[in-house]
Amino acid sequence: MAPKPHYTPNHIPDPSYIRILDTTLRDGEQSPGAPMPAAEKLAIARQLAALGVDVIQPGFPSASSDDFNAVKAIAQEVGNAVDGDGHVPVIAGFCRCVEKDIAVAWDAVKYAKWPRLCTSIATSPIHMEHKLRKSKEQVIKIARDMVTFARSLGCVDVQFGAEDAARSDREFLYEILGVVIEAGATTVNIADTVGILMPFEMGKLIADIKANTPGIQNVIISTHCHNDLGLATANTIEGARAGARQLEVTMNGIGERAGNACLEEVVMALACKGYHVLGGLHTRINTTHILKTSKMVEECSGMHLQPHKALVGANAFVHASGIHQDGMLKHKSTYEIISPADIGLKRSTEVGIVLGRLSGRQALRKRLEELGYVLKEDQVDSVFSHFKSMAEKKKEQWIQLTRPLISL
Repeated sequence: MAPKPHYTPNHIPDPSYIRILDTTLRDGEQSPGAPMPAAEKLAIARQLAALGVDVIQPGFPSASSDDFNAVKAIAQEVGNAVDGDGHVPVIAGFCRCVEKDIAVAWDAVKYAKWPRLCTSIATSPIHMEHKLRKSKEQVIKIARDMVTFARSLGCVDVQFGAEDAARSDREFLYEILGVVIEAGATTVNIADTVGILMPFEMGKLIADIKANTPGIQNVIISTHCHNDLGLATANTIEGARAGARQLEVTMNGIGERAGNACLEEVVMALACKGYHVLGGLHTRINTTHILKTSKMVEECSGMHLQPHKALVGANAFVHASGIHQDGMLKHKSTYEIISPADIGLKRSTEVGIVLGRLSGRQALRKRLEELGYVLKEDQVDSVFSHFKSMAEKKKEQWIQLTRPLISL
């Protein structure tokens, strides 16, 4: 794998390179019941660095003293740890467009080699009227002043996030983004905070921002997609196709309500389709660390995965029906578009076959051969008959076959 490009806050020398910002430890931790102690957050941050994410957003420092201490510890250690390719992740503190928030966040992240402040304010009519209770003019002034304040602290890498950008007036969005870029923002984050967009709408939103925002060529466009309609990954990929070069994701897709775009899904979609379909888009994520990272986050957060979760679910590389098993025995690519080894999965069996009532003769024969039994055709028929009878009676879908069903 080629090394990551040299880090410049507002510029990526490779126009097809996609930065991955992981917000598992901030937005992901906002899942109900998912708060993690500082020691666990530090361990996950180390693993995210090993995974190769470009930017780690480890928390909201002004939310609590525990969060402040966790972010500071991550900035001091992980934010200065150089890997074998010379890569050091950016450590990004999240903060509202409030002076106190920004100052506290800077005190936490300033120890990193590449510290970033991620300022955020809502820009949609419904949020400005009912939550902020401020006019457009007031919100623009706050955004400008707070980006300016963040830069005045000595932070040269300031991200501005337009919360609920998906429901914002386009002309207002172009205006406020232009203002914060002029004030010194290096990344502008376009958030589909409530997960309302369709993929084609996200693509058009990013394209329109690129075409109409003053100074947009001088910053990185980022997306932050929620999964309320199950479209976060699709929207994130479409945002990248339209010109976003930073994608905000969480491991296992954890986050507020229905969660965020999944790191593993976005990264592997780009790995599978980036060069052939998406014009060369790529990351430099070490995908062999995906499964280990997923399991760590699942354990620490208590957010358990459904078995059919894409890529990292228990069933993701398991084949139960006879038709699929026969295809897998003949050629793995018949039913697997990527190798499980690509995400760090080592299977106990060569082709991921499990035995159950839908399994066929060839799958049973293969498993018996793995156990050291080579059967003649009539013996296979006899064993298969006994096996199917047992399988029909079991409530469990799979049978763990460790010894023959009858004497041979």
